[in-house]
Amino acid sequence: MPFITMKCLPRRTVLKGIGASIALPFLDAMVPATSAWTGRAADTPGGRTRLVAIEIVHGSAGSTQVGLKEHLWSPATAGSRFDLKGTSLEPLEPFRNYLTIVSNTMNHAAEAWSAPEVGGDHFRSSATFLTQAHPRQTEGSDILAGMSLDQVYARERGQTTPIPSLQLCIEPIDMAGGCDYGYACAYTDAISWASANEPLPAVRDPRAVFNQLFGVGGTARNRRARRQESASILDWLTGEIAGLKSQLGAGDRQRFDAYLDTVREIERRLHNVEAHNQSGESRALPEAPVGVPDSFGEHVRLMMDLIVIAFQADLTRVVSLKLARDASSRLYPDSGVDEGFHPSSHHQENRDKVRLFQKLNTYHVSMVPYLLEKLKAVPDGDNHLLENSLIVYGSPMGDSNLHNHRRLPLFLAGHAGGGVKGNLHIAAADDTPMANVWLAVLQKLGIDRDAFGDSTAALDLNAVAKADTALPQQGL
Repeated sequence: MPFITMKCLPRRTVLKGIGASIALPFLDAMVPATSAWTGRAADTPGGRTRLVAIEIVHGSAGSTQVGLKEHLWSPATAGSRFDLKGTSLEPLEPFRNYLTIVSNTMNHAAEAWSAPEVGGDHFRSSATFLTQAHPRQTEGSDILAGMSLDQVYARERGQTTPIPSLQLCIEPIDMAGGCDYGYACAYTDAISWASANEPLPAVRDPRAVFNQLFGVGGTARNRRARRQESASILDWLTGEIAGLKSQLGAGDRQRFDAYLDTVREIERRLHNVEAHNQSGESRALPEAPVGVPDSFGEHVRLMMDLIVIAFQADLTRVVSLKLARDASSRLYPDSGVDEGFHPSSHHQENRDKVRLFQKLNTYHVSMVPYLLEKLKAVPDGDNHLLENSLIVYGSPMGDSNLHNHRRLPLFLAGHAGGGVKGNLHIAAADDTPMANVWLAVLQKLGIDRDAFGDSTAALDLNAVAKADTALPQQGL
């Protein structure tokens, strides 16, 4: 045993060097030896549920007439015996025990409430995704929406971590000025809102995220020198690392070494991306920062690795990730679709084109198992991070060919520390607000609220149908 008294390593221990710092993962040495290990106490990882909110724009092929008939997004049956084959959720099959699908919700907040708002669906939708509040139509500074789901949680549970919340994105954002149809770009580019008039900017560059997590206290000059030398942040902390390891037992040393290996591997990949982007070779994304990979998949995986290691070190417990920007025409070569994202979403209900759009939906969903696998591999108390996390993934739009906000694509993954049991498809009643799901999520996260956005009641995320039954045909 590394410690045999009530003395223990402080949870907020940080190894510091010149221009570098690194927080530690949770170790047995941080629990007093004579204290009972419960995995759920306030000072142990199991008592801290992590939240990841992921937005994808443009809805899904499953929200179309063709998609509803052929079940291109959600499965054909509600309950626990659902079949994901042929749906866009098929990549999640290995994690079905952690999966909660919620189909048939609507987002009234994103609809046009007056004649001048007609046509502006793309430019107000993202602002409604986590707020479920209708944005004020303005291109000025008098923006108004609502506090977002992630920030409600961050305010209640994120204030004891060094970083209350992280906001990440994959495509470029521009929070200034107006975008289109009379809406400020802040509505288009932000899904996290600290208050009704305070959208939070997201970080696109993985290097900037890494520096935020591990370069605290370092100067830009320190960080630049470290990159030029291809040096790891760990090379600046050799003495501190050795000193700490001498105090740890065998199990903690193994856990600590695995954590350091992950940090070093992320740094290696970041360096490779930067070296390639500075090599003079032509780039697919010439306007992107040097730390941004041209590959969508590699970019997303880097961001997900940073999310996991931030959770592991308890640097934050709340993350939002915006995978795309509304009206984006980005190409995804690895998806097998050679048409841009936005154009492909306007399929005119042509079955072949709807099916092509579904391939893009499936490709985007296929990014999520990487995060789930990484979370599951990290011990957290007497379980692992996936058990003690909740990931929500969805879109504020339904059928983007019609620019409507009904039958929204939405799923949750993770058990939220035991609050959400998973392996369940919940088919919501017609006209159920997405806000009902967010209210239920907040309650499962331990936030005492009885309303959120335009909610009418919290949806039961563990509701089991009397029998697994086929869904009735839903109309548009």
